[in-house]
Amino acid sequence: MRPAFNDPVFGAQESFRALMEAMARPGRIQRCDVLPDLPEALAPSAAAALLTLADAETAVWTDATGEAREWIAFHTGAPLVADASKAQFLLATGTMPALATLDAGSDETPQDSATLILQCETLAEGAGWRLSGPGIEHEHRLGAAGLPADFTAQWAANRQGFPCGVDLVLCAGARLAALPRSTRIEEAG
Repeated sequence: MRPAFNDPVFGAQESFRALMEAMARPGRIQRCDVLPDLPEALAPSAAAALLTLADAETAVWTDATGEAREWIAFHTGAPLVADASKAQFLLATGTMPALATLDAGSDETPQDSATLILQCETLAEGAGWRLSGPGIEHEHRLGAAGLPADFTAQWAANRQGFPCGVDLVLCAGARLAALPRSTRIEEAG
């Protein structure tokens, strides 16, 4: 089994800090490269995010297979579920599950909604979507390649149920950016 964080304390702290910065500043790219030896299917930032968030008490769904799936199960200790709608944390290494099928929480417990960690091809600031909402002073630009063609429509529908909704962490290599459910996305014109 390949190892997780080389230094469990500092690796987890660095990953947690990157995730918190990303959630507090939607669309701002953070670097998270604390896992040097991973199964091929896993992006370093995505694997670190999942290790930081999941534990033995949280249901995890992933489309990863083989060594990557075994690595996730071993290092998180989380129960892996086959139904994406039953997971608190999801790691999509290939096709993104439809946001509407994921747990958006309830009016009484919106904090219990799912968080989707999605590996994408690239992330770039300064071009792409126009982001606005809490944590963004005026507007921020973020480009992400490798998402479904209807992603912005799915995201708009996800936002409509606020305070319920799915949070998203986009990961490309060692880079990650978060889109909390409160973030508005407009296609660049």
